[in-house]
Amino acid sequence: MTSTPASRPVRIGVQLQPQHATYPQLRDAVRRAEDLGVDIVYTWDHFYPLYGDPDGAHFECWTTLAAWAEQTSRVQIAALVTCNSYRNPDLLADMARTVDHISDGRLILGIGSGWFERDYVEYGYDFGTAGSRLDDLAAAMPRIKARWERLNPPPTRPIPVLVGGGGERKTLRIVAEHADVWHTFTGGEELAHKLEVLRRHCSDVGRDPAEIEVSVGVGGRGREGRQPEAPEVEGGPLLELGATTFTMGTGGPDHDLAMVEPWLRWRDEVNAGRSS
Repeated sequence: MTSTPASRPVRIGVQLQPQHATYPQLRDAVRRAEDLGVDIVYTWDHFYPLYGDPDGAHFECWTTLAAWAEQTSRVQIAALVTCNSYRNPDLLADMARTVDHISDGRLILGIGSGWFERDYVEYGYDFGTAGSRLDDLAAAMPRIKARWERLNPPPTRPIPVLVGGGGERKTLRIVAEHADVWHTFTGGEELAHKLEVLRRHCSDVGRDPAEIEVSVGVGGRGREGRQPEAPEVEGGPLLELGATTFTMGTGGPDHDLAMVEPWLRWRDEVNAGRSS
């Protein structure tokens, strides 16, 4: 039976940005996030800090995810998001399958087309154009899924795929074809519009849009440069539009999680009301 937005539980995620911290500090942050009751813990897939000192301390995405798979026992783990350009799709599928096993089936494959030019230049990847990177992502998704079918042992279960981005012609088409979760930083009228575009793409490919979980970034110490609003102010309207997963970001060295706590209380209140 397909889960609809009205029946799908609200979930709270936190992106522990792997910058400006030692690894023991990151390990402590993921432990604290799990102990608080966060549903999903994300890292990101970059090679240099995005905020603060551009040459500050930083750690790689997938080796961090493998460590978190061993260091946690309950939370789902993911990249928000893996850059498709940085790894051969078949290799990425194998890496995801391996982390899926290490975590006992708690991995989400978060993936996007990439955008941070310095990563490409410093590590020798072809930056191309936004369009070419999206074309590469569209070509990679069937390869990833086909490799999962050939691996021995296979993944522990069908690995959920999260696609990040909001491009209406290409990105949302990829979401309609391949994603279990769509992640966006939009809200209000823009989110409503993009959800309508996504529904049209789903119709074109013969997919029920209710199968796709809508995940929204609600601030934190990260890309938006602000603290999230109170859950009832920001989360309520987003929930009415169909979002059910809400994610905040926080960077090192302290990885402050104070802004997450009211969202966790709100999640529990909403989910209790939905189940009553």
